[in-house]
Amino acid sequence: MEFKKFKAATVQTSPVFLNVEKTIDKAVSFIKEAAQNGAKLIAFPEVFIAGYPYWNWIMTPVQGSKWYEELYKNSVSVDDAVMQKLYKTAKDYDIHIVIGINERGQSYGEIYNTNLIIDNNGNLIGKHRKLVPTWAEKLTWTSGDGSSLKVYDTEVGPIGTLACGENTNTLARFTLLSQGELIHIANYISLPVAPPDYDMAEAIKIRAAAHSFEGKLFTIVSCSTISKEIMDILKPEVPNVEELLSRKSSAFSGFIGPNGAVIGQPLIDDEGIIYAEIDLAKCIQPKQMHDILGHYNRFDIFDLRVNVTPTKRITFIDENKNDFG
Repeated sequence: MEFKKFKAATVQTSPVFLNVEKTIDKAVSFIKEAAQNGAKLIAFPEVFIAGYPYWNWIMTPVQGSKWYEELYKNSVSVDDAVMQKLYKTAKDYDIHIVIGINERGQSYGEIYNTNLIIDNNGNLIGKHRKLVPTWAEKLTWTSGDGSSLKVYDTEVGPIGTLACGENTNTLARFTLLSQGELIHIANYISLPVAPPDYDMAEAIKIRAAAHSFEGKLFTIVSCSTISKEIMDILKPEVPNVEELLSRKSSAFSGFIGPNGAVIGQPLIDDEGIIYAEIDLAKCIQPKQMHDILGHYNRFDIFDLRVNVTPTKRITFIDENKNDFG
């Protein structure tokens, strides 16, 4: 059995707000830099392409309506021509990519919060749609379903991903662990508008540490930042936008090992790219103490059932046809 070792990269930065092409170009520049520094996997923030609906938190739903339309116009489908540059870069630079997008749904005007998993051959091997948009996000995104709760075998190891607040969902996390997840990508957005006693950076770290410690795996966290460009775009309608979106300790990106400890120096609020050496053999020994997928559980007592059937929106019944045609 081969125990993978590789270098991983994670990015903490802002998108080029509501501009798909320029955001993809920005992502490509980070991917090239990471690959040139030896990374075989790079993680990007939640809905990095091409922005987070901050207006949901600082405007009324009516005020934010026109911004929803703008976001939909800057959402993407995974097979759009503009996305091909991303896939090609993964192949050209022999690197795996996990990146968040605003994904257009089948219903006109519908958007999903989606994470893409792209392998080092440039293949889109999976996508995860956020199961439950958090709080004010319900004004923007449609809920995903259980069909995207998957772990993907890759050349660097088994990868799973959840977006932002759903990393709080114990059952969703266990579903990934049960499929052999050893590399978990948890991506987030900077959220300065949380309640005053809520430390977003610390909350992100706690969730990542909990998943790593419980599952005895590596968690890679990538969080976005709020650029001056984003605030300038929203300022005409929200004059005090800097006050609302500039609180410190709102973004955390970094690496957590199978013992639940942070590896190296994380990024808190600052933009940048950081690296860590991942050795999946380090996931073995901690399982001797707590293997919640094996000897440290009681499946005769607990029974988790997960519906992985894609949501079916409509069933057409033709009463003039029988089962034979």
